[in-house]
Amino acid sequence: MNRLPPRKIIHVDMDAFYASVEQRDDPTLRGRPVVVGGPPHSRGVVCAASYEARAFGVRSALPSSRAARLCPEAVFITPNFGKYEAASRAIHAVFREVTDEVEPLALDEAFLDVTVNHLDEFSAGRLARHLKHRIFEATALVASAGVGPNKLIAKLASGFEKPDGLVIVPPERVLSFLEPMEVGALWGVGPAMVTRLAAIGLRTVNDVRAADPSALGRALGRFGAFLYEQAFGRDERPVEARGQPRSVGSETTLKTDTRDLSLLSALVCEQATDVALSLTRAHRQARTLTLKVRFSDFESRTRSRTLSESTADTGVIAEVAQALLSGLLAEDTRDLRLVGVSATNLEDDNAPRQLSLDLPGVRP
Repeated sequence: MNRLPPRKIIHVDMDAFYASVEQRDDPTLRGRPVVVGGPPHSRGVVCAASYEARAFGVRSALPSSRAARLCPEAVFITPNFGKYEAASRAIHAVFREVTDEVEPLALDEAFLDVTVNHLDEFSAGRLARHLKHRIFEATALVASAGVGPNKLIAKLASGFEKPDGLVIVPPERVLSFLEPMEVGALWGVGPAMVTRLAAIGLRTVNDVRAADPSALGRALGRFGAFLYEQAFGRDERPVEARGQPRSVGSETTLKTDTRDLSLLSALVCEQATDVALSLTRAHRQARTLTLKVRFSDFESRTRSRTLSESTADTGVIAEVAQALLSGLLAEDTRDLRLVGVSATNLEDDNAPRQLSLDLPGVRP
């Protein structure tokens, strides 16, 4: 029986995306520590930090006040999501010069399956170099890329030599590439799972490889089998090019369980931007918006609202999502470990609609 050849997957991740856009558009910011987020003396949080700011320990989701103490020389800039969306559209246009098999993950990153591609190029490494060059040519922004036989390896590789990195992991190097890694590098292993795995003696990828698969299944359920496969670099998930979606969404597992409203609101705003961009790319608008949370005890809950008119507007989506978040936090005192925003009840953005004198809003 003939086996299919390995896929050729590229993961492209823009370097310090929001901050890099600001440095590109204002030359006086280049080479300086830039923080995109709330003002330094507010309850806001960091959305993005330039590499100059990261050298001082400033990271995304850090309270702005803490970032100001770590880096007093930092320049704080209010996010301008319109600019970031425009840059993202240009970047994704470059992706589609190479392949239609593109799975966007956020404004600034995506998977590309280049096993077959528009340039008839055999080498995924050469395609990754081409993509980095074309992105810079189109946007004056720098990207890092990882190349591998599947999504797991490509994503890990793209973060290996940031910024402006390119790491290529052919199939024969997958095991040695993973060997020195901590278990937290694997997909779906957040801080809480790291602690849980450490309690049963699993701290490294090699520890997982040496484990009994059936024991992993008993301890972790279906995730145990997925974790075991990852430890050997096996990942059969395809790149899912998005056609005409029935829903779009964005969700994040938090590094630390929290109910900090300012931090969660900033995250929900970013997710609303991702949802709005996905709707725009698909030429769709949404009538129903949903907030999903998962508590520290793993119970999940959703809250939804239906709009009087469909929308793909970032501001409307963010406003509704933040209102749902505030209401849910007022009802429940538990910390959150996951939050997400999604849009359903989609319509074509050129579909005829009943005219209304009311502003788009939430149906009472």
